[in-house]
Amino acid sequence: MDLFDKLRVEQGDLGKFSHIKKKDYFMFPKLEGEIAPRMQFNGKEVLTWSLNNYLGLANHPEVRKVDADAAAKWGLAYPMGARMMSGNSVHHIELEERLAEFIEKESVMLLNYGYQGVLSIIDAVVDRKDVIVYDAESHACIIDGVRLHMGKRFVFPHNNIENLEKQLQRANKITEETGGGILVITEGVFGMSGNMGNLKDIVALKEKYNFRLFVDDAHGFGTMGKTGAGTGEEQCVQDGIDLYFSTFAKSMASIGAFVGGNKGVIEFLRHTVRSQIFAKSLPMALVVGALKRLELLKKNPELKDNLWKIVKALQSGLQKEGFDIGTTQSPVTPVLFKGGVGEGANMAMDLRENYNIFCSMVVYPVVPKDVIMIRLIPTAVHTLEDVEETVKAFAAVKHKLDAGVYQREEIVAITR
Repeated sequence: MDLFDKLRVEQGDLGKFSHIKKKDYFMFPKLEGEIAPRMQFNGKEVLTWSLNNYLGLANHPEVRKVDADAAAKWGLAYPMGARMMSGNSVHHIELEERLAEFIEKESVMLLNYGYQGVLSIIDAVVDRKDVIVYDAESHACIIDGVRLHMGKRFVFPHNNIENLEKQLQRANKITEETGGGILVITEGVFGMSGNMGNLKDIVALKEKYNFRLFVDDAHGFGTMGKTGAGTGEEQCVQDGIDLYFSTFAKSMASIGAFVGGNKGVIEFLRHTVRSQIFAKSLPMALVVGALKRLELLKKNPELKDNLWKIVKALQSGLQKEGFDIGTTQSPVTPVLFKGGVGEGANMAMDLRENYNIFCSMVVYPVVPKDVIMIRLIPTAVHTLEDVEETVKAFAAVKHKLDAGVYQREEIVAITR
């Protein structure tokens, strides 16, 4: 067989659903116009709930000005080269220092991308003598990083602290023989369910077991905690997080990421994280833009207050209408229905075409085969009127779903 023959046949977990989607409609859709609650899709204006622009910074006037001025001054090439070789600057260092102060860690290291950063951090921290213990619902970047690990790894059911302890006991037996250590990995806020990782109880286990804790707080940074410093702050256990990671792609509405921790450990990572050593430095325009975003995040608590006003209105409005939003404890708002992929696709299409509501549909294998998840991401720039319009639309499509309107497996003509 030619190597590529199987690729054409198998298509992957998501590609195999290509028969129910119009090109660029369900997968790789094109939202056009300014980043805002209302954008253009498929020739019409839609109210969108699919952008991780939590604090509304993407089009904040101060942010846009700093981004434009920085791009004009520095371009996107500067600094040229990898950070270790020729790509460092006073602004990169300043951003790291300000982030470290904000999240209350001794030191911070910038990363070009969150996904690559997590993979490389895991690869750098553990070797074949060490054991990884991780939450079953961890993000794909964590799962892929764990797959690269040459030693043992154990998974515990989502937020199941009793089972986590059992896995720590198993891990401890192995490390007693190998002389290695234990790394526990979880998330601050889980991006699909919206619930928080049980960081408080995990940190409490440190009194009984010797392990280090790595937390991916991509959805928690900027949204959780009194100051927005994240889920560790929210649960009063920031000191117990040994490696605190987040990305600029959500609350900061930009590109880049960072990891914070003990100064010596972060210094080690600077010399060992391969996705940074062998990659061009984060462009200056993005670094200067991130400094402005962090400043606004810290000095304007009303941004987070506005976000949570919309979150509470949306989630309470859906619950009053009898919708199941799972166990979310964060802005991430999953709405769960019973049905198959065809029904879910028809419902999402109906929302977009007839109610002008754009939101993301999540299906198997991310959720069980008989579950449809419509995931909503509220932002600080949505309005209460947006919420009311959306809840009404969801009530209407739920009635259609229950009546069997969406049971046809093929999509209506408009999506072909």
